[in-house]
Amino acid sequence: MATQPSCSSDSMELLIKYYRNPSVEVRNRLVELNMGLVRKIAHRVSYQCSEPYEDLEQLGYLGLMRAIERFNPHQGYAFSSFAVPYIRGEMLHFLRDRGGVMKMPRRWQDLQQEGQKARKDLAQTLGRSPKEAEIAEALKVSLDEWNESKVATQNCRPLSLDTIVYQQFDFQITLGETLPDARYQSLQYQEEERQELEGAMSHLDNKTKAAIDLVLVRDLPRKEAAKRIGVSPMTVTRHLQRGVEHLVSVLQSQTPERLAS
Repeated sequence: MATQPSCSSDSMELLIKYYRNPSVEVRNRLVELNMGLVRKIAHRVSYQCSEPYEDLEQLGYLGLMRAIERFNPHQGYAFSSFAVPYIRGEMLHFLRDRGGVMKMPRRWQDLQQEGQKARKDLAQTLGRSPKEAEIAEALKVSLDEWNESKVATQNCRPLSLDTIVYQQFDFQITLGETLPDARYQSLQYQEEERQELEGAMSHLDNKTKAAIDLVLVRDLPRKEAAKRIGVSPMTVTRHLQRGVEHLVSVLQSQTPERLAS
């Protein structure tokens, strides 16, 4: 179980490496190093919604990957602070899209209603705005429970896409910026598929690779491909069958790993 802190030297070295030359392998290693951060946030959000923790965790990994892709290690801030808005944002976007799945315990709903009344009564009695501890005391609950009910209420309210979810010095991230970029994701998936296909092709012999390239990629007739390779059309067919079977086998074996990543 990978629980190494994201601020570790190993993690930062990998972040720099990914920034200079993005690759699926490095990205997946960074995801492993930051799994603890995703799990921590998923646990917090799971207490306030009806979605299973496991589903939230998977959503969190998508947010983590988006943070890895957008992180600039040369701007001087911690990756963990940068990643939290993306991880939590991915979960909240999903919950908001589902509509109405965010929930608050009935006790907290009642507590908030009673708290509003207590706040008004105390303000009249004290002649000033009451402190949160005074409201909790009037409600006969702990300050922690009162604060938790307030946070849950805030989380159920819709947020503007311009809401700043992270800010440090002259750098800030709005909620809208954590939204998925469909075009970028599509290009990323295409690049991943290209890398996987190239990896699978590297295990084929030269004539089989040539047959696949000429017939399936360049769309040449098998007779023409056979002439260029220096074999018979029937041999080209055998190379194609053997090559395609190999590629399908290799790519299918990589699918579970890719989904888990």
